[in-house]
Amino acid sequence: MGEVITVTSGKGGVGKSTLSANLAVGLSELGKKVVAIDFDIGLRNLDMILGLENRIVYDVVDVMEGRCNLSQALINDKRSKNLYFLPASQTNDKDILDREKVRELLEKLKKDFDIIILDSPAGIESGFEHSIFLADRALVVSTPDVSAVRDADRVIGIIDAKSQKAKDGEEVKKYVIINRLKPEMVETGSMLSVDDVLNILALPLIGVVPDDEKIITSTNEGEPIYYDKDSQAAEAYRRIARRILGEEVEFLDLSVKKGFFKRLFG
Repeated sequence: MGEVITVTSGKGGVGKSTLSANLAVGLSELGKKVVAIDFDIGLRNLDMILGLENRIVYDVVDVMEGRCNLSQALINDKRSKNLYFLPASQTNDKDILDREKVRELLEKLKKDFDIIILDSPAGIESGFEHSIFLADRALVVSTPDVSAVRDADRVIGIIDAKSQKAKDGEEVKKYVIINRLKPEMVETGSMLSVDDVLNILALPLIGVVPDDEKIITSTNEGEPIYYDKDSQAAEAYRRIARRILGEEVEFLDLSVKKGFFKRLFG
């Protein structure tokens, strides 16, 4: 049976969809059969990051409402034959999702895929609750600023209270990914350090992604930055994918000068 990994955050604009796309690519490149699902009903953009927007005919709501079957809606990635994509509806409201239909869809996908990546909508409305309900693992994404970390902390509490595992007396495995870190700002005290974030969220760290202007270009071109061999952000994504599969991988040295790496982590 496959594993459901929900990528979530407390607020929008922290790079959650970019992370979802690149991790889906990375895990597929590591030999896993992966499906990435955009759960941001009405505001989809995972399709643009993957460069698959022109191939969409049906979406996840069409599947759950019976207007098509699953194989009609799934889109195979252009570069990785192990990666599939299921887009969000662009015309419906988040409230259209039905919990039992979501359960049925995910249980069906778990039979055919090793990993299901759910790109959760921002905030804590019904769409978010549907995306975390059947999660086996949750990757909580936050930028290193007080507002984003505070909202991420709230999301963690909701996962612990409203997931199916919580109802069964179990726990969703949760990890922190710190995105868009700027080492120079951490050094001057203008941005929270890694340890500052971890002290607030009290979860294990699975990735630190540096700020990278190339991500904007890659999104505009529909080419995941994962494939850029010279990008530090891409290397961070590659290492996170390996950690998800259980490898012990060193964190990137993001130091701007000798000895700064230790200060970056507190």
